[in-house]
Amino acid sequence: MSYHPALDGVRALSVAAVLLFHGGVGALGGGFLGVDAFFVLSGFLITSLLLAEQQRSGRIDLPAFWARRARRLLPALLLVLAVVVVIGHWTLPAEELPALRLDVLAAIAYVANWRMLSRGGGYFAETAGPSAVQHTWSLGIEEQFYLCWPLLVVALLVLARRHGRAVLLVVCGAGAAGSALAAARLFEAAGVDRAYYGTDTRAMALLAGAALAVALTGRTADTETWPMTGRLLGVLAGAGAGVTGWLWVNADGADPWLYPGGFAAAALAVVAVLAHAVMCPRSPTARLLAVAPLVWLGRISYGVYLWHWPLFQWLNAERVDLTGPGLLAARCGATLAVATASYLLVEQPLRHARWSHRPALTPTVAGGAMAATAVLAVLATVPPPVPPNPAIDLDQALAVPTAEARTRAPRTVATTPPPMRRPGRRPGAKPRISIFGDSVAWTLGTYLPPQTKLDVETRGVQGCGIARLPEIRYIGFAHTNYPGCDTWDRRWRRNVRADDPDVAVILLDRWELMDRKLNGRYRHVGQPDYDTYLRKELDLAIDIVTAQGALPVLLTAPYTRRAERPDGGLWPEDQPQRADSWNALLREAAKRHDAVVLDLNRRVCPDGKFTWRAGEVRIRSDGLHFTPDGVRRHIAPWLLPQLARLAVRGPES
Repeated sequence: MSYHPALDGVRALSVAAVLLFHGGVGALGGGFLGVDAFFVLSGFLITSLLLAEQQRSGRIDLPAFWARRARRLLPALLLVLAVVVVIGHWTLPAEELPALRLDVLAAIAYVANWRMLSRGGGYFAETAGPSAVQHTWSLGIEEQFYLCWPLLVVALLVLARRHGRAVLLVVCGAGAAGSALAAARLFEAAGVDRAYYGTDTRAMALLAGAALAVALTGRTADTETWPMTGRLLGVLAGAGAGVTGWLWVNADGADPWLYPGGFAAAALAVVAVLAHAVMCPRSPTARLLAVAPLVWLGRISYGVYLWHWPLFQWLNAERVDLTGPGLLAARCGATLAVATASYLLVEQPLRHARWSHRPALTPTVAGGAMAATAVLAVLATVPPPVPPNPAIDLDQALAVPTAEARTRAPRTVATTPPPMRRPGRRPGAKPRISIFGDSVAWTLGTYLPPQTKLDVETRGVQGCGIARLPEIRYIGFAHTNYPGCDTWDRRWRRNVRADDPDVAVILLDRWELMDRKLNGRYRHVGQPDYDTYLRKELDLAIDIVTAQGALPVLLTAPYTRRAERPDGGLWPEDQPQRADSWNALLREAAKRHDAVVLDLNRRVCPDGKFTWRAGEVRIRSDGLHFTPDGVRRHIAPWLLPQLARLAVRGPES
């Protein structure tokens, strides 16, 4: 098969679309379909190489084919994975290291797509930040194709000698149709991962490219045996370019129409462009795709794709102090620089080294390199040992003052002292504290160090606050309540009856800060009509937890940075103004309900802005939830004595 520079142009445009999409360029909402263009091109090239070898020598040397693929793909991939593991070891919280280990091992084994669609279970896995190797899902699909497709090609060419290519063409068409049908059947609006990441559902683009290779092998646009003229191919290529451009601008990964036929249309559009560029190398299509800058970017496109995702994660707005076009330029510039260095210093030297072309040596070297990277991934992602819990002295907080001490204690001026709520109710019993709220409250209560002098129950519910309007915007996407969130009040009542707490702590720091549709419009905290709605729910929450006489304690919501927008800005729910507005509602409610407000925000964000570390420990794992170490060493020594004092002495303490 001869070299076609236009194919590098297709690679360049595809990887550019992916970079701009991940960089938050709103005009390319469907830029993720650049991956599908890669799939089409891969299916075309691999099948063309296989058929060309069979035509030239009468056989296909599969071990040599796989060795060439290993020399081309493994060095850059293993380098990226090793760097990701080392940087992750130093930057990720200990709780995320086991997930990174499995992600990297799946990437090494080229099954990352299956790993990404089932990356653990539960709320925290579903809402976790993206993996630094998430983008390797597409490499997994391609490598699975590289392993299985040549075997099928050889088998069909042997079994159907005279009509092998016709049979291949039928198999490609049937396989692509079956893949499109699987995508349509497996698509679910509530979660597109199975249809998006599955090898079976995304194989249609690879098989469309393979079908083009079967149709074009041995033919040129000038031969009389080829029925299509160059002009007709040009018309189809123009239509294909138009469809591709429209899809790259308008498509969305959650669009239902993508799965029954949208992905197939995207693949066929790229097929039309490739057919014209290959069959008519002097055509405008081929010449436009073969301009020097596109060819250069196409040659390093593999490294660009590999490096861009982790670099985009590491070079965020917080680290480089840039947003918008400036951040995108910095990310793309770094990606191009690293990818060029990888191409010149790693990929090309190892691909063309003499020793690497020894048939018996390539599997050994490749296997050893993969094993070494796997060992590094395992060793570097072992969580560090958990330090011992700090000693928290609660004796003074739990001491009940004598009548004389209470008489001598200075009193604040108040017309009506707040009522005492639990002192002496259960003489000799440990004070009972229940923590209510969402997943942030869950991490707080779960990670508190065990206490011998307090009974602490964690009643936080992952994914549920007290706002229950069903239409939500979450990190820019449509979302709805998790199951059971709309009946949170029933759960809270059951928990209060079961715990009978002396102190009921409420911490809510996410779901009340999001945009929710109220009376047909998306509204948020800080807007009068939505604040009215939140006041009613907050009053209900306090009434529930105090139904058996518990003292309500409201913790202010700390500032968050759950995720950056692709352009480096904050999502609306992470804006500090929203936390301030919610905390103002808490203080208003405290006055109405004789509740105590403890300023957790000040403790967690001592400088008045979001921070990852406080008190010399990492306090946030993902920009929202607390780390075990942060709770044990920074929050608990501040919080538990206050709760113990309130449980014994009441709000006057």
